[in-house]
Amino acid sequence: MATILPHAARQVRHLEGQLLAQIGRWGYDEIILPTFEYLDVLAPGLETELLETCYQFIDRTTGRTLLLRPDATAQVARTVAMGLTGARFPQRLAYRTSVFRYEPEHAGRGREIFQIGAELIGLKDVTGDAEVITILIECLQSIGLRSFTIALGHVGFIKGLMARSGLSVRARKRAEQAAARKDLPRLEEILKAERIARSTAMAIREAPELTGRKEVLTRGRALAAGDSALLEPLERLAELYQLLCSAGYEDAVLLDLGEFRGVDYYDGAVFDVFAPGVGAELGGGGRYDHLIGRFGADLPSTGFALDVDRLFRAVAFPEETEGVPRIDYLVIGPQRAMSGVSEVAAQLRRRQFRVAQQIVNKSPRRLLTSAVQQGQAQGARAVVVIGMPGQNRSDEFTVIERAAHRTNPARNGRPSVKKMNLAALIKATQYMPNTPNINGAP
Repeated sequence: MATILPHAARQVRHLEGQLLAQIGRWGYDEIILPTFEYLDVLAPGLETELLETCYQFIDRTTGRTLLLRPDATAQVARTVAMGLTGARFPQRLAYRTSVFRYEPEHAGRGREIFQIGAELIGLKDVTGDAEVITILIECLQSIGLRSFTIALGHVGFIKGLMARSGLSVRARKRAEQAAARKDLPRLEEILKAERIARSTAMAIREAPELTGRKEVLTRGRALAAGDSALLEPLERLAELYQLLCSAGYEDAVLLDLGEFRGVDYYDGAVFDVFAPGVGAELGGGGRYDHLIGRFGADLPSTGFALDVDRLFRAVAFPEETEGVPRIDYLVIGPQRAMSGVSEVAAQLRRRQFRVAQQIVNKSPRRLLTSAVQQGQAQGARAVVVIGMPGQNRSDEFTVIERAAHRTNPARNGRPSVKKMNLAALIKATQYMPNTPNINGAP
């Protein structure tokens, strides 16, 4: 579980702010989920494999087993099923959260996974699937990611092939896991062990490799051989694909009849998103019309989640250098000027600047030198010194602006030293670019 240091933390918060803002423009409201739950309460929404990777511990008060949140979608499903989000549908919910899963140390990923996600609940029409995929695409575009691919499939097709094959329940589960990983040798091994008919086995082996554009649907229909249980998911997938192409996203979407996600609660259209240079999916999602029913009544639902850490690696961020200011202003002065220091700092913060304030015990002659040193040490773009000798009015002060951060720095590189009052400083800030806050807003 990683510690995210200040420079990276600013970038991560900015990234999260952009993503949540984009999701919010579609009418999604943020929900904050609990970090841990009682195992028996959340277990109906979790797969056996996921339960095996949970961190579990005993509640000292009740003696019941608690677990750290391993899956946000299951928590949303439980919350909606309990009626806590109201009875009006569709509901649009978004979250920024961490999930915790035990991963072997050689697996190459953390055990705390930062996620941004969205869930659309109560809309069964294919337009709901199109909505969440469109939001996903817009989210990636909003953070500057231009090269990515969404692998889009329907679990009903490959599950239907396996159901038709006569695989035993246990073997079918193993085959589904192998198909989800695109592990064709393992899939072949399972089919041989179960003595599946050659023609049926060939169709199952072919499905995970059926990727492309419209021609994939044509081949899928041929493999379905008139079976309505296979044709129905194909037609739903075709309708969804057409909607996305009509919206201008044909280049971003790749049909994949072997797309499976490997999570049992998905029962419709599913998708993963990939980007060059990242050796795993950036996120994904799909339809889960029966997950909420594990906690109450069924509700058609679909959604997605993005792995913030992987997104962070996929997006180019500028490196922080020593010349980049950590704060906009340092307001500094002696003890007798404390009220002035506080007032000026507060005025600057109201204008959304990052401002530190400091009281120093220096002689009047050394105050200016000390202020410059403190400004450099704290990485301030400019220093406001209050209480300098010769400043007769209470609202007068000295502003020292580092040459590297001035709009028109002096050629000799020396800092600019000006006498100002508060009104003049406020006016000057109109022409000074400020830094973004943690939510990404200027």
